[in-house]
Amino acid sequence: MRANLAALARPAYRFFSNSTNKLQSPFLLAVRLYWGWQFAQSGWGKLHNIDRVTEFFASLNIPFPHVNAIAVSNLEFFGGILLILGLASKLTGLVLTGNMLVAYITADREALGSILSDPGKFYAADPYTFLFASAIVLIFGAGALSADAVIARFVNKPIVKVRMPWPTNAPVTVEPPAETAALAR
Repeated sequence: MRANLAALARPAYRFFSNSTNKLQSPFLLAVRLYWGWQFAQSGWGKLHNIDRVTEFFASLNIPFPHVNAIAVSNLEFFGGILLILGLASKLTGLVLTGNMLVAYITADREALGSILSDPGKFYAADPYTFLFASAIVLIFGAGALSADAVIARFVNKPIVKVRMPWPTNAPVTVEPPAETAALAR
């Protein structure tokens, strides 16, 4: 009876696993579109209120508050656009993840410190969802529905390599595949 149950469970689990794997790229697209838009909006708002952002950074004792305000504003605006496009996604995810960790350390230190003692305070803090979204893109990439995937298709064309089963000094000639030869005529 156990063997029959296991025999039924394996194909069902395989089907379930394959079905959910097909949701990875649409999920990553949704994360990138939504949180890319949120980052871009946040950066745009900061760029248009740079004096207030500079004052806020100064109140947090961030060194060079005006320079950092401009840098963070541009990072969030352009990083959000890159997330939306799915371009340089892992690098963008890395930089935005670092940005959100700094936001936790400087602006929400108490929430960061309560990650184990009061998790509700940690995930209720403003940087949490931004951090989580950028970490997802950092770890999993942009998915198949992205500019990164399109570029990879053109850059990673397979190169035909010929391996000889024994060493030889004779010149090697390689015949193109039949399809390529037919196209050349």
